[in-house]
Amino acid sequence: MITGRVVAHAATPAAALSFFLIVTAPALACDLVTAPTSRWRVAHENGSAWLETPCGERFFSVGVNVVDGGMSGAKLSRPHYDWLANAASLEDWLDRARERLDDWGFNSVGAWSLPPQQLALPTAIDLELGRNAKFHWFDPFDPAMPERLVQTAQQLTAPYRGTPYRLGYFSDNEAGWWGGALFVFYSQKPASSHTKQRWVMELKRLYGNSWRRFTADFVPPPGVDSWTALLNAESITRLRVGGRGSAAVRHWTELVADRYYALVAAALHQADPEALFLGDRLPIYYDPMAVRAEARHVDVIATNYNVDSPEGWVAPYYFDGLRRLSGGKAVLVSEWFYAAHQNRTGNRNNGHLMTVETQDERAQGAAATAANFAAVPEILGLHWFQYYDYPLGGRGDGEDYNFGLVDIRDRPYEELVDALSAANHRLTEIHAAARPMARAQPTQFVVPHAVIDPAHASLVDWPKPAALLPPLKTATSEVPFGEAYLSWSEQGLALATIGQDYYDLDLLAYDGAFPLGEAYRIELDIEAGKGPRRFTLYFIPPRIKEKGQDHPLMTARFCQGAPAEHRGNACVVVPGGEAYYLGADQPRIAAEALLPWTALGRDGPPADGRLKVEISASAWYHSRWMSLTGLPPAKGSASPRRWIEMRLGAAPPSL
Repeated sequence: MITGRVVAHAATPAAALSFFLIVTAPALACDLVTAPTSRWRVAHENGSAWLETPCGERFFSVGVNVVDGGMSGAKLSRPHYDWLANAASLEDWLDRARERLDDWGFNSVGAWSLPPQQLALPTAIDLELGRNAKFHWFDPFDPAMPERLVQTAQQLTAPYRGTPYRLGYFSDNEAGWWGGALFVFYSQKPASSHTKQRWVMELKRLYGNSWRRFTADFVPPPGVDSWTALLNAESITRLRVGGRGSAAVRHWTELVADRYYALVAAALHQADPEALFLGDRLPIYYDPMAVRAEARHVDVIATNYNVDSPEGWVAPYYFDGLRRLSGGKAVLVSEWFYAAHQNRTGNRNNGHLMTVETQDERAQGAAATAANFAAVPEILGLHWFQYYDYPLGGRGDGEDYNFGLVDIRDRPYEELVDALSAANHRLTEIHAAARPMARAQPTQFVVPHAVIDPAHASLVDWPKPAALLPPLKTATSEVPFGEAYLSWSEQGLALATIGQDYYDLDLLAYDGAFPLGEAYRIELDIEAGKGPRRFTLYFIPPRIKEKGQDHPLMTARFCQGAPAEHRGNACVVVPGGEAYYLGADQPRIAAEALLPWTALGRDGPPADGRLKVEISASAWYHSRWMSLTGLPPAKGSASPRRWIEMRLGAAPPSL
C-alpha cells in the first residue's frame, strides 16, 4: 500500500465526511504525497503493459470498486452495509478498510469509491461525463456538444486535479455502443436533430444518393419514399431481411463512438492534463467498430468482464480481439465478480452474472480468474466488484448479488479473501511473465476425449485448454467474435462455443418466425469416413423481451444441413442431437451441443480416429463471419478438401 498524509474536506454530512482527515497508510517505495508530479503513465516492458506511478515505478492495479463506506445503499430502508454500524468514526473505518485491503493484496480502488485523497489509495474515478453532458441518447452531433463536454469535464474533475492518488478517469460506465439500438434510436429523431441530419447524410453517402439501393437493404417507415421524407420521419427504419444493411449500421456505430471518444478525450486532457483517460468501462461485451474508434483516443481500454465458466476460465478470443483492434492498447478489467448462493446477506443472485453454489467454489474460481487475467499481456490491472454485498433485497434497480468481500455486517468471506490474498500477491510476478496464449496449429489439433452433458448448462465439465480449437479466421478487416471447442466420447462429438454479438429486438423488419438466415449461427461440417455431413446450430431470438428479463432469451436449434438448405425457416433437427443455449446473457453467446455418431453415419468413433472438420460462425444479420479454414462459411462448407484434418485423442484406459 502507498503511504501518504492527506488533508481532505468533503461536504456530505450524512456520511460524516465534513471534517479534515489526516491518514497514514502502510508504505511501499512510492510516497505519492511527495511525488514530483500527479501524472500516472502507461508503460510496456517485455511485452506486458503496466501502469507507472508518479514516482516512476511499475504498478499492477489490483483494485476494489465501491469502497464508499456504504453510501451506495444509504437511501434504502432495508438492511444494507453502513460504516456507522461497524466503526466508532469514519477514520477508524478507513483505517480498517485500508488494512484489510492491504492484507488481501489489493493496492488500489476503482469506481464509486470515496475520493482518492480521503482513501489515500490510487483511485480510478468514474465521472459519468457523457451522461452529465447529455451526449448519449440526446444529440451527439450538436455543434454545442464540444464546449458542453469541456465545461462539464472542468466541473467533474475539479475535486481530483493535482492529487497523485488520482490514477485516471473513466468517462462513463457501460455506454455499450449497442449498434442496432443506436441506429434505431436516431432513425426516430426529428429533422431538427443535428444527429438525425448526420444520420441521413451518412446513409446518402454510403448508398451513393441512390434511394433504390438504400431500400434494397432497409425498410423505411410507411409512406417514406425519399431522403427528405426519411429526414422528417419519426418512426423506425429497419433492416430488410436478406439485405446487406448491417454494414451501414456498423458504420454508424463507429461514427458516433469516434465523436464521443474524440470529444471526451479533448475535454479531459484540457481539464486535467496529467490524468489518464481510462475509457468508458465496456459492459462485458464490445462492439469492434466502437473499439477501433476508442483505441484512437484513450490511454487504456477499460472493460468489465463476466467470467466464462465457474472454475475461472477466461475465453482467449475476447482479449485477443481487443489486442488486434487496438494495436495492443493496454486494458484494465474495470469490474469482475463472483457470487455464491450460499451467502450470509441473503442475496438472491437474480440474473445471468457469474454465480456458483458455495463460498468455497466462489473462492477457488475467483483466485483462478485473477491469475488468468494477470497472464494476459495487455491487462495492467483488475478491479473486483465490490467491497460489500448488495443490500438485502437488492439494489434500488432490483439487481441482487453476493459480490462482496464482506457481507452487509462487515464480516469478511474468509474463504474468498484468503484465496484472493494468496492469488493477489502473485499477480505482479504472473504478469511479468505474461505472453499471448499459445494455440495449436489446425493440422496438429487433437480432439480430447471428454464425457460432456450438454444439459448441465455450464462449461465447467469441459477440458477447455485441450478442447479449444485454433483461433477462427476472419475477413481481413475483422477480428474473431468468438471461439469453438470440440471433444469426443463414445456417444458422439461435443461442440461448445463462447462468443459475443449484439442483437436488437427492433432492428430487423420481419413477420412470423425469425428468419434463420439472419440468425447468429455455428456451422459444423464433419467427414468421419462416411462422407461429408453438414450441421447448423442456430440461435433464435424472441419477438419481444419477456417481463423481468434483462436480455432476450435465445433458443438453440440444431439442424441437419447447411443454411442454404433451410428454406422458409424450416430445418430438420439432428436426430438424437442436443443443443443448449447457456443463459440469458446476450450479447455474450455461450452454448454447447452433442452430435451423435449416428448423425455421421457411424455406430461409434472411426477406428482410425481421423476426422476432417470445418467450423464457422456468422453473426446476426450475416454482418461478419469467422471460420477454421479462413474461408467464408458457404465456400468453406462446400469445399471438403479444404477441411482441417484432426485425430481423436486417446480415451482413458478403463474405456
